[in-house]
Amino acid sequence: MDIGVGARALGMSSAVTANTNDVNAGYWNPAGLVNLEDNQLALMHSSYFANIANYDYAGFAMPLDDESAIGLSLIRFGVDDILNTTQLIDAQGNINYDRISLFSTADYGVTFSYARKLPVEGLNYGINAKIIRRIIGDFASSWGFGLDLGIQFETKNQWKFGLMARDITTTYNAWAIDETQFATISNAVAGQNQELPDKTEITIPKLQLGVSKLIEFHADYTLLVATNLNVRFEQTNDVISSSFASISPALGLEFGYLNMVHLRAGLGNFQNELQFDNSEQLTFQPSFGVGFQYQGIAIDYAFTDIGDQSVALYSNVFSLKLDFSIFR
Repeated sequence: MDIGVGARALGMSSAVTANTNDVNAGYWNPAGLVNLEDNQLALMHSSYFANIANYDYAGFAMPLDDESAIGLSLIRFGVDDILNTTQLIDAQGNINYDRISLFSTADYGVTFSYARKLPVEGLNYGINAKIIRRIIGDFASSWGFGLDLGIQFETKNQWKFGLMARDITTTYNAWAIDETQFATISNAVAGQNQELPDKTEITIPKLQLGVSKLIEFHADYTLLVATNLNVRFEQTNDVISSSFASISPALGLEFGYLNMVHLRAGLGNFQNELQFDNSEQLTFQPSFGVGFQYQGIAIDYAFTDIGDQSVALYSNVFSLKLDFSIFR
C-alpha cells in the first residue's frame, strides 16, 4: 500500500498530495475526488524485480453532487508460480519431482473513498476505509482494516496545500497460519528467521504534507511544481531522522503543452545509506515520465525504481485513465 498508483504520480516521485484531483486521488489524497466533473476509470500495471512480481491497480470514482464524491480502488501485488518443494523428499529420503507444486503469494488492498467540500472556500476533506487481504499459498493468510484521512486547500492564486494521514487508527493484520504446512517448530534454528512469525502485523500511522503551484506560460504551456514531506513515526535512514519521527522530502515537476502532452520528473526517497566502511552516503530515487491526454483519454508512462538510484532494477509503469465525459 506504500508503492503508489498511476504513472503520473510515480513519474513525479509521488509528490502529488496537494494537487491530485482525479480518480487516483482515492489513493494519494481522497480530498481531491471532489474535483471530479464526471465518472472516471483508471488502470495501471507495473512489474518489479525483473518481472518476478506484478503490481496491478484499478480505480473508479464518481461525483455524487457538486459537493461530494466517492471512489473504489483495488490493488494487487503478487508473485505467482512459486515452486513449493516442501514435499520434494518423502519420509524415506526419496526425491520425487512430481511432488513439486506451484503457489502464489499476493497482497490485496481494497479502498472505499468519500470526499466532501467544507463550508470554507477551497477546503476539502476525504476519508478512506481500507481492507487488506494477504495470502501466501496454503501456508498463511490475513485480514486487515485501516482508515486514512486527507485534506486539501487551494488559494485563489492557485497555491495548493495537502495533508494525507495514512493508517490514522493504526492498521492491524491478523494472520491465520497453517502450522501443518511447515516443518516441526522444534526443529527451527533460533536467530535464523526459521520461527513462525507473530500472528498480528501492525502498520503505524504516516503523514504526507504537500505544497504545489501551477505556473502558466502564455496560454499553451504550464509548469507544475510540487513538493512533499513524508513523515514516519519511527527512526529510519531517512535524510532527517530522530527517535520520534523520520522525514524524507520529494520533489516533482510536470511540464505541460496544451494540456495534451506532459513531461515529468521527480526526486524522492532520500536516504542516509550506510556503506561498508561505516560511512554514510546520501542516496535518492529519481523518476521520469511522459503523458498524453486527448479529450477524456489519458495514457501515462513512468520509469522509476522501488529503491534508490544505485539499484539497476528500474520498472516501467503504464497507466490508463478514462473520463466518462467522452461519451456525452
